[in-house]
Amino acid sequence: MLTLFLILYPAVAAALLLIVKGERVKQVALVAALVELVGAVAAFAQFQPDASSQFGFDYAWINSLGIRFSAGIDGISVLLVLLTGLLVPFIILSTFNRQYDRPALFYALMLFMQAALMGVFTARDGFLFYFFFEVALIPIYFLAAMWGGENRVPVTFKFFVYTIFGSLFMLVALVYLYYQTPVTDGHHSSAIADFYQLKLTPAAQGWVFWAFFIAFAIKMPVFPFHTWQPDTYVESPTPATMLLAGIMLKMGVYGLIRFILPIVPLGVETWGKTAIILSVIGIVYGSIIAIRQRDMKRLIAYSSFSHVGLMAAGVFSQTETGMQGALIQMLAHGVNVVGMFFVADVIFSRTNTRQLDQLGGITRTTPKLTVYFMIMLLGSVALPLTNGFIGEFLLLHGVFTYNHYLGLAAGFTIIFGAVYMLRMFQKSMFGPTSVRTGTFADLTSSESLVFVPLVIMVFWMGIYPQTFLKVTEPAVVNLMKYIGTSAVSLK
Repeated sequence: MLTLFLILYPAVAAALLLIVKGERVKQVALVAALVELVGAVAAFAQFQPDASSQFGFDYAWINSLGIRFSAGIDGISVLLVLLTGLLVPFIILSTFNRQYDRPALFYALMLFMQAALMGVFTARDGFLFYFFFEVALIPIYFLAAMWGGENRVPVTFKFFVYTIFGSLFMLVALVYLYYQTPVTDGHHSSAIADFYQLKLTPAAQGWVFWAFFIAFAIKMPVFPFHTWQPDTYVESPTPATMLLAGIMLKMGVYGLIRFILPIVPLGVETWGKTAIILSVIGIVYGSIIAIRQRDMKRLIAYSSFSHVGLMAAGVFSQTETGMQGALIQMLAHGVNVVGMFFVADVIFSRTNTRQLDQLGGITRTTPKLTVYFMIMLLGSVALPLTNGFIGEFLLLHGVFTYNHYLGLAAGFTIIFGAVYMLRMFQKSMFGPTSVRTGTFADLTSSESLVFVPLVIMVFWMGIYPQTFLKVTEPAVVNLMKYIGTSAVSLK
């Protein structure tokens, strides 16, 4: 029942938050998110490292069609449940020095999105997964459209059209899989576990692969489905950008692992290399574009695009190290990208600009911001003993094992990442002060409180990654064995 609590509680809290008035909204929203965090930590702490689904529930939903309201947490989803519970309270805390119109609706949408994300990462029914996958789009759309920048209307419309378009492909694939399952008690099954048992023809696996891949590639995004991402990240209010980059894009990577690899292994054998090539192109392309950016938020957006390309490549490498790397890197990237976007927000709140050529000299008066900024940056560029190093090492090992040349090309992410991140730090923090940075104030207490847990996670994951790897390993090993066995049996 813990999983049911994690899904329903944020939605109920969001509804109740709408009746709260005044400045108390922030505090109530934070308390609600912290309660969810306690639940997510409890799920992680009590999780038994094996390949089973735990803390689950199963109720009839659309009984005439055999669709169940069924969810649980396993080794593939447990880190994402932890990530979703961990980030939201600190995203809310990051807004304490900001003012937003209609605050009750603003924070209610954030909590409602958290509920949908929990549903995505725990669903055991294909149509329930699709339901939450689509529901998660609603709050982020309104957050961007109502509190975004000057170009928010066309940008959010483009984002909405892209994601809905991709999701239609997934829906077609799910309906097809549903009708391939045997009839039991007068109806087919939409349980994801039953989809795994299907013996689809190679031709069917090919088109199902692309139907799922397009949906998930748009959400991550993977080249060339990325064009909605930079503008949406820049125009959205920073809390919405944090939700998008920190958690929402992980839905796509999670979908690759949960659906594509085990359901269509022959499709992966045929088209997986194409997917890896597209992912590697995105790694290099996103990094080069990031180097040329002058806007901090847009630079971080392209950085995120590059990093997620490496996660997708690691998944399609079909190696245990690549899969483990993708799971732990989703957690690490979520922590790092939220920290980096918050740095950009802090700087913007004091200078009213994110343009690097208008900044400089900030470090002279901001020892706390300087330290936190550098730690989050080093995690992002995968310095050893930081969280980014563990995930990227495993991912690159997986891709290199799959194909040496693709692994070498993917390795450029570390070099390019150091270039654009250190360039951003140097231009914003060092050098002479500008008109905008001459009176720059250091972090407030609430702003420091946002960074402290993120910094703890950077070093905890970097120094003792086994805390997290041991939890996911049995499920990954079991999944890889199943994929290998299934592919052989279908040939």
